[in-house]
Amino acid sequence: MVQLRIYHEDERQILVTPREGETRLGETVGLALPGCLVDEALVQSPARFVILGLPEDIGVRANGGVGGAHTAWPGFLKSFMHIQQTAAFRGEDFLLLGEYDFSGWLVNCSSASIEQLRSYTAHIDAEVHPLIHKIVAAGKIPVVVGGGHNNAYPLLKGTALALGKPLNAINLDAHSDYRVMEGRHSGNGFRYAHQEHFLIRYAMLGLHEAYNSQPVVAELNSNPDLLPLFWEDMFLRGKTGWEESLHQALDFVSDAPFGVELDLDCIQHVLSSAATPVGITTQHALQYLYQCGLHANARYVHLPEGVVERADGQHDVFTGKLLSYLVQAFTKGVLERQSS
Repeated sequence: MVQLRIYHEDERQILVTPREGETRLGETVGLALPGCLVDEALVQSPARFVILGLPEDIGVRANGGVGGAHTAWPGFLKSFMHIQQTAAFRGEDFLLLGEYDFSGWLVNCSSASIEQLRSYTAHIDAEVHPLIHKIVAAGKIPVVVGGGHNNAYPLLKGTALALGKPLNAINLDAHSDYRVMEGRHSGNGFRYAHQEHFLIRYAMLGLHEAYNSQPVVAELNSNPDLLPLFWEDMFLRGKTGWEESLHQALDFVSDAPFGVELDLDCIQHVLSSAATPVGITTQHALQYLYQCGLHANARYVHLPEGVVERADGQHDVFTGKLLSYLVQAFTKGVLERQSS
């Protein structure tokens, strides 16, 4: 079974190493009181953001990808908890809720069939979306780190159910993740959400022509609910600029509540299941998240597919720190908007 592991004060002692003369963010970040249930923790917390870890790579493997996405969450947490507390960026604005424990299923992943992996992924959907519903219904913004992009579906579903209506989504990604409904995996979460009316308008920024099939691209171009914006048109052909495309994507979704998605495999030289030497820069990714955070209708941020240690042995110690910067970029946009 998959269980939510709620973090308490004991986790702070493990995660944070204090330094004299400084205050680390992790020293003041909110945690649930011992014995506190999720609903109670959300009501009691004054935090604007709720941080949740999804350390799994089941949806990635169910899509034929290379495992390792479960390693991003611990790397992120270690880095994020050790950044400096400042007057403008305070731990009190964050509730570190905890993480889901997928260990029982992860042990079986290497020998599981595609059908079994897709069944596991559907079970993850069923576990995650009710928690997202609770977070959004409590008036807070989920900050979800780790796992595969399959988790876009339960994020969209949980948020839509909490709001009582479908929402839009913007996704900075090399892939549309709009593959056919062949069983749940990391490549079709947005199609499931759209077909089940949890998602209306969907803007895809930075798609790569070489990694999106012709039938899917034809559908993206013919459906008025979908806006594909390709990397090649921005950086190869020069038909449009990066900032112009970013604003076009935001204009497409931001007149209604929308989810903010960023797949780390779109950033060049970042380790992921589908790592690439060609893509957007870290500066583009940070600007994207900050600009999304400035919009009042942004309802969550989701940072999937990052990897610290991949199943094939590749390793990148900087993935966790990058995730920390990405979370900071989005939340700074929100905080600066709310304080202005």
